[in-house]
Amino acid sequence: MVPKGLLYTKDHEWAKIEGDIAIIGITDHAQNQLGELTFVELPDVGKEVKQKGELAVVESSKAASDVYSPVTGKVIEVNKALQAKPEIVNDECYGSGWICKIQITDKATTKNLMDTTQYEEYLKGL
Repeated sequence: MVPKGLLYTKDHEWAKIEGDIAIIGITDHAQNQLGELTFVELPDVGKEVKQKGELAVVESSKAASDVYSPVTGKVIEVNKALQAKPEIVNDECYGSGWICKIQITDKATTKNLMDTTQYEEYLKGL
């Protein structure tokens, strides 16, 4: 399940770009690999992030995994619902399971991301 209209990283994050705002989450592939999430460490609002820099941490009974920023910018909002119910990411990773919103400060970083077709091809090679 790879929705169209999103951009993807090789580390299995997705970004929905709306103007200069990127809504960020982890892909269905990532949440499947991790299993049921037990904790999401959200970034601080106001945190400056670089593309491929550590953004958040997701934990399951299997493992803890870093979430990397698909874009360069500043965290402007986090999904506080995940603090009480991290399993929302498992249920709706592309919807209400988003992790944070970033105001993009370097729009060129979006050019390094894969579209749906490229990400599907990348997954086939794993």
